[in-house]
Amino acid sequence: MTRPSEAACRKTILGAGLGSPTLLVETSRTLPLVSLTVALRSGALTDPPGREGVCRTLAQLMRRTGGGLDPQLLDARLDALGASFGVEVSHSAASFQAALLGRSFERFVDLLVDVLARPGLSNDELERLKREMESQLVDTLDDDRALVRRWFRRRVFGDHPYGRSVHGTIQSVRAMTPAEVACAYRDTVVRSNLVFAFAGDVDPEAAERASERILQALPAAEAPRDLAPEPSAVPGRRLVVVDKPQRTQCQILIGGLGTHPRDPDHVALHVANTILGGAFTARLSRAIRSERGWSYGAYSSLPFDRRRQAFSMWTFPKAEDAAACVRLELEMLADWVSGGVTDEELVWAQRYLVRSHAFALDTAAKRVALALDEELYDLPENYHARYPEAVLGVTRQAASQAVAERISADDVLVTVVGTESGLGAELRAAIPGLADYEVIPFDRDG
Repeated sequence: MTRPSEAACRKTILGAGLGSPTLLVETSRTLPLVSLTVALRSGALTDPPGREGVCRTLAQLMRRTGGGLDPQLLDARLDALGASFGVEVSHSAASFQAALLGRSFERFVDLLVDVLARPGLSNDELERLKREMESQLVDTLDDDRALVRRWFRRRVFGDHPYGRSVHGTIQSVRAMTPAEVACAYRDTVVRSNLVFAFAGDVDPEAAERASERILQALPAAEAPRDLAPEPSAVPGRRLVVVDKPQRTQCQILIGGLGTHPRDPDHVALHVANTILGGAFTARLSRAIRSERGWSYGAYSSLPFDRRRQAFSMWTFPKAEDAAACVRLELEMLADWVSGGVTDEELVWAQRYLVRSHAFALDTAAKRVALALDEELYDLPENYHARYPEAVLGVTRQAASQAVAERISADDVLVTVVGTESGLGAELRAAIPGLADYEVIPFDRDG
């Protein structure tokens, strides 16, 4: 076993060798509460093609059937412990997250062992869960923001696994079998695939004992490997209209491929994105919200994962303003790519980001969560600890060059949820050099 580091958030490798489980813990006696996460280093990328949603279904089913109990009995145990307990699944990770009273820690670990190592995975509960998930997918048809995100991701990433839905589709959820869920459990819930994160009213020794208890109850099998390739950009300007009747407002996402934290210019691009649309007073918000009143919000986003994620600009104007809004955003994107940022904007963005970062570090739970991100998403070592220094070290030239090299104003996808018959022609006219146009019924299972 390696010795814990001397940092406030202590990291311990449990066992030996590459791929061994990791323990992160930071003790804080400020409140008698413990925040606890057990994460898998694999997520929805492990879903078989055509069976999207298996990983998320498995995590939910484990949460409901720990120890072979009925979900109502499991919830009653949680209530008695004063604990909240949920699951979260992304493309690259799945996590079981809890908040509980410090005095209930040992008894909660008993429950956690049941959930992780002895789930019932009953067929009856799986069928109930599938019906609920299908109902949730149907409900998303009424959520225009969820629709624009779904189809933007699918068309940006195409056949890449990032283009597939973590939640699955109605068809894939219906087709899911107990054998597939059980197979996913056997393949992914193994010792070498785990990362433990504890914060609050718990000392490192207790956290280590709890982690070892869970590990001893699980098989020592090889964890699944993330074999997803790097996504590639689709050339040309493309327009996708998700056709939904009687929409007086549109949801718009515009973008393409973005960055990865291991890119040497990642932080510089992040600073530049803050100037474009990463804050309420950034360029997009001023031009679209303050000056024209087209949309209450206008933002740009640059998320990260183990592979390159998508850069996007998001607005939600009235249908009558949608085409003009798209035209303006493309013009602003082109100006940003070709013209970069100013010295005044750079100083503002650096101050904003450094001050905001302080709020990401003001509790032990937040600090451990950032350390967990570094473990799960292959971030550079001490990515968050070095972040303020890295931000302040960005020059105007570096920020402008990062935009010019990483972001394309020509290979860009425009995705709009709206009524095609009322705005399709105007949208096409608003996009110079349009290479491809697609209309997708809003209720297509995708």
